[in-house]
Amino acid sequence: MSTNPTRVFIARLLGLDVFDPLGDRLGRLRDAVVLDRGPAAPPQAVGIVVEVPGKKRVFVPMTRITSMDASQIICTGLVNLRRFEQRGAEMLVVAELFDRRVTLRDGSGEASIEDLAMEKNRAGDWFVSQLFVHRASNHSGLRRLRKSGEKIIVDWSDAYRGSAHEPQGATHFVATHEDLKPADFAEAMHEMSDKRRIEVAGELQDERLADILQELPEDDQVQILQSLDLERAADVLEEMDPDDAADLLNELPEDQKEELLQLMEPEDAEDVRRLLEYEENTAGSIMTPVPVILPPEATVAEALAHVRREELTPALASAIYVCRPPLETPTGRYLGVVHIQKLLRYPPPEPLGNIVDKDLEAVSDQADISEVSRNLAAYNLSSLPVVNTEGRLVGAVTVDDVLDHLLPDDWRAQDDAPVRPAPPTARAGITRGGRNG
Repeated sequence: MSTNPTRVFIARLLGLDVFDPLGDRLGRLRDAVVLDRGPAAPPQAVGIVVEVPGKKRVFVPMTRITSMDASQIICTGLVNLRRFEQRGAEMLVVAELFDRRVTLRDGSGEASIEDLAMEKNRAGDWFVSQLFVHRASNHSGLRRLRKSGEKIIVDWSDAYRGSAHEPQGATHFVATHEDLKPADFAEAMHEMSDKRRIEVAGELQDERLADILQELPEDDQVQILQSLDLERAADVLEEMDPDDAADLLNELPEDQKEELLQLMEPEDAEDVRRLLEYEENTAGSIMTPVPVILPPEATVAEALAHVRREELTPALASAIYVCRPPLETPTGRYLGVVHIQKLLRYPPPEPLGNIVDKDLEAVSDQADISEVSRNLAAYNLSSLPVVNTEGRLVGAVTVDDVLDHLLPDDWRAQDDAPVRPAPPTARAGITRGGRNG
């Protein structure tokens, strides 16, 4: 290998594929790990965090990396597939250093870190050598840090980093991860420290935070919601699916739950209150109270327009429930269901009343979840209608609702996600033991 120093900027590498020497893809770069050696010495880069198939993040030490440039990263040697966990003085570059405030030693003021360079010395060790920072103008203040000033590169020694306990911005972290699906963003947040998780949540828009909250373990959901002021917490709950909002509120003290319900928009709060009235383990307790509902006079064209809505999950978009008015739950008399495949077989002007399936029996809102899961499995369905004792539609149970209930409470945090099996001849060498170095 070359003895010349090698320098890479981390933000430019995020999302790059990581390969073994024979070209097999191991995963995607999500972060880098550096060792804090105190204020007088630059941090040492000890490894990278790679997201492998199964959405699990694992540690690859710098000693296993043979090539790293703007197009790809190649590693060799043993790769540990145990979920990454920070140790001791280790810091995550993207999660903990990006957006951190620094004071420039030349007296020009404060700046925030947007990127940093890792450089390999002649001995083959990697160290943080430079910072790419956004410097505030003399009169801008911290609130306008990103709206004014200039972006410059400074040596690590030319900036003083404040205490890790000081507030840290999250603008850059959110911007560099905006393309992640909510479940993947939630995975990244779950691995953060409590302090950093709250900082990132504070930077997210309400709708984005609601989508991510629904993918987090319950403890993380409660921690984040309780960190928000009450008005914003209520706004976020309004953006969540009613069944997920009800589940989260059930984890809060009664007085706090009621206060948040009072602050929510009445229509949104009503949907959640109805779900909270059901006994646990019933169809009503896990159903979605806002499926796609149309009258029998509606046409196939209208139905297709409704199921195209972006906010619908695939399970909810798979069926249209046909009811007499009123069309808000609880509806008028439930008539039947039209599945999306049937919509595709009929001309756009065809009324739904002519093609409705009346044979699919709805489940009672008091039915046990075991009955719901059996019906979904027996008839190969993505969702089931739920009715009350008066035969009015009150919601729909989707297969993902049932899976969320049947899986352990901490399934999102469990370290048993499927990963690519090791090839017969160990190319990059895969192990499941302790962290390799």
